[in-house]
Amino acid sequence: MNDYMIEIPLNTVPGFRTGHAQNAAGMTGCTVLLADDDMAAAVDVRGGGPASRETELLAPTAACERIHALLLSGGSAFGLAAADGVMRYLEERGRGFDTGFAKVPLVCASCLYDLEIGDASVRPDAGMGYAACIDAERNAGECGCVGAGTGCTVGKLNGTDSMMKSGLGSFAVRIGDVMVGALVAVNALGDVFDIDTGARIAGMLSPDKRRFAESEEALFRTCERRADNLFTGNTTIGAVVTNAAFSKSQLKKIASMAHNGLARTIRPVHTSADGDSIYALSTGHVRANQDAVGTLAALVMGKAVNRAVRAATGTARCPAAGDLTFREARG
Repeated sequence: MNDYMIEIPLNTVPGFRTGHAQNAAGMTGCTVLLADDDMAAAVDVRGGGPASRETELLAPTAACERIHALLLSGGSAFGLAAADGVMRYLEERGRGFDTGFAKVPLVCASCLYDLEIGDASVRPDAGMGYAACIDAERNAGECGCVGAGTGCTVGKLNGTDSMMKSGLGSFAVRIGDVMVGALVAVNALGDVFDIDTGARIAGMLSPDKRRFAESEEALFRTCERRADNLFTGNTTIGAVVTNAAFSKSQLKKIASMAHNGLARTIRPVHTSADGDSIYALSTGHVRANQDAVGTLAALVMGKAVNRAVRAATGTARCPAAGDLTFREARG
């Protein structure tokens, strides 16, 4: 971090609030980002298997200019149902696009696959989405195994026996009047690396769980084999938020640049077995340089990925980074 760049809590970026709801026993949950009024938004999907709702609203050619909420959820495609609860919460408060006959809340959503770690019959639903909105009223800004991060795992190329626990992370900075932050649920196929040192901090474990295995190397060894659904259960989903004013097309570029933060911290990433999606949300009116904000978006996204892993709590069969008795040193 530079002396002109100040780290700030994500929940101090004005114009939106975050809330979480989860089922700890089922190990799944959802996280909502609610706009205080509305927000310009765009999305960039790099993974091959996204589960999403209303993302076509965010295309630069679509008529929609602003949305009211973004939902990040577990439960695979089942979790899209949680957006109904977000819509109900907003409708009860008179929020939505005025059609003349009703106000229709515009809620975009992306889901990750967490059915393999807890109870696969428990998924985020409308009630959980509504509860996340209620939680957003306190805007507490937790990280770790909360909300969409409840069932997140990483390092799954060799299956569930070698994976590690992950979670939800956030990170934000301010330069002058410009604020840029990231929120991300890290549920990656690959390994996670420290953005500053390059050291591996979580990922696929060896069979005895006493050292890291190499996910990229394991994937490279499959080059001459056809891979028919050899691995499932991934997707890193997140959002970059800023108080700077940008159009949808500008936010699309910022979302695209934010994916560099995933590439710097997760390997492999953006595979056909992932549904990696990053949203960019503008909640303010501050003037800013698009390329500078996009570069900051990559930085805060990478920092948020690292925080998601370090804040996670392990289980008896799925350790977290804090449970490891070994470390990989690089610098």
